[in-house]
Amino acid sequence: MQRTRILGSGFDPVTMTEAQARLGSYVTDGESHLVITANPEMVMKARGDQLLAEIMERADLVVADGIGVVWASRMIGQAVPERIPGIELAEGLLQQAAKQGWRVFLLGSEEGVAERAMQTLQDQLPDLEVVGTHHGFFKSGGEEDAVLALIAEKKPDILLVALGVPRQEKWLAAHLGTLKVPLAIGVGGSINVWAGVDKRAPLWIRRINLEWLYRLIRQPWRIKRLMALPVFVLAVMFSRFRQGR
Repeated sequence: MQRTRILGSGFDPVTMTEAQARLGSYVTDGESHLVITANPEMVMKARGDQLLAEIMERADLVVADGIGVVWASRMIGQAVPERIPGIELAEGLLQQAAKQGWRVFLLGSEEGVAERAMQTLQDQLPDLEVVGTHHGFFKSGGEEDAVLALIAEKKPDILLVALGVPRQEKWLAAHLGTLKVPLAIGVGGSINVWAGVDKRAPLWIRRINLEWLYRLIRQPWRIKRLMALPVFVLAVMFSRFRQGR
């Protein structure tokens, strides 16, 4: 399936249902797969970060986690079907894991948060097997080696990593081949949400695509990150103008 290209970054034009089916096939096909959920901020980062751009290009699946990406795809006439929020993609995958007996490892956030997230998820999905957790504040060298050894020992089928963008994508690209985990996804703040540290916007706000505004109101420090959004919009419009659309 040909990817939709937005400012140089490729997105797979899949629905949530199609994405979930692909995740399931990745777990069972015997290979290692990296899935990326990308929003406008990541697209802008990739324009100035060649390594991140290459990782996105090589990823097995890149989905549009941001209404800005959906808007941009329509502007250039290569629409992706829908927004696929990373947390909802991960939650659908965990439901599959509970039914299929797939083993899950949670990596990221502050110390103790992944454990709380594990407990919440297992309360919601009693059959879910979370085989290990670890915080994300480890240093390169001995601490990182210990984390890698722990994941290798637990042999998860699914590795969910919350180290922030682009650290989580770069870390997975560097180590996934060695770990040989069938499926790995960078999940950003999802572990914090599952642990109750952060809250998602109410459903009605999500339905009108203003979750980004809700986050900004609750966490004003995000304003620096959100400054990438108007730059993204202008870049997309300029790109469209250059193409004569």
